[in-house]
Amino acid sequence: MITVPETHLRHQQLIVTLYGLYGRQVGGAFPVSVLISMLGDLGHDAPGVRSSVSRLKAKGVLNSVKADGVAKYEISPQAMEIFSAGDERIFSPPRSRVGDPWVLAIFSVPESLRHLRHQLRSELAGLGFGMVSAGVWIAPAHGRDETARRLEVRGLAEFVEFFTGSYGDETDMRSKVARWWDLEALDAQLSRFLELYGNALTEWTALVGTDPEAALATSTPEIRRTAFRYYVPMLTLWRRFPYIDPGLPMEYLPEGWKGPTVRHLFEEVHRLVGPLAAEHVRSLIGSAAMASA
Repeated sequence: MITVPETHLRHQQLIVTLYGLYGRQVGGAFPVSVLISMLGDLGHDAPGVRSSVSRLKAKGVLNSVKADGVAKYEISPQAMEIFSAGDERIFSPPRSRVGDPWVLAIFSVPESLRHLRHQLRSELAGLGFGMVSAGVWIAPAHGRDETARRLEVRGLAEFVEFFTGSYGDETDMRSKVARWWDLEALDAQLSRFLELYGNALTEWTALVGTDPEAALATSTPEIRRTAFRYYVPMLTLWRRFPYIDPGLPMEYLPEGWKGPTVRHLFEEVHRLVGPLAAEHVRSLIGSAAMASA
């Protein structure tokens, strides 16, 4: 049987992944009992789950609702918009080519609102921007629209101006990129992902084969539960990379850059193991519905 790597992820990180993956398939809402069952499979107890749900509710990520006498939590409209916008980046992250346009985000925050500067910088860094100077940030232009939408949702758009165009001198771009982005920190995270999941495709292929439909058809409840326990933390770690990795041309990145290797690994495990995990969630939801009937 597959050994599930230890990731030590927080409740809230996993809950966000669960809603992004499966919440929209059930109208955006999970019964509390299903959330507790899913997080229980991932190694977390009920009190911790309830506490994390309360914090996410306070942050405006989740709303409490009641349907047919059953207490549920649903994704807030603001979070739903962010989830929907993030699907393409998470599951089909773009990579620019040499000669593609750049976007500059230039911002100025009044001194009276200086507490927003750190938040704005964090948002830009989390969307793949590199820092040219304190108020000038750069990224491949393909991320401009998503960035504008995110800053609008966060109430930060009024402080930022965007400019799109070509870079005047694209010689020695590797050294420039290394100044603008913390590639060493990102490389360390990619390396950690490979330490945890580098053998994932080999192990799962040996267990269920290479055909996702056949694997699902012949799977057992135990295999589907293991797939869920394996896949959800893996996706939780992966979903950071398409945001903090700016998707730069490979020619601008260090030799041996691990980004494409990690992406291929995730995509293949997602293709094979994702359907098994989703079936486990459907069984939990079905069991909860029967119990409340």
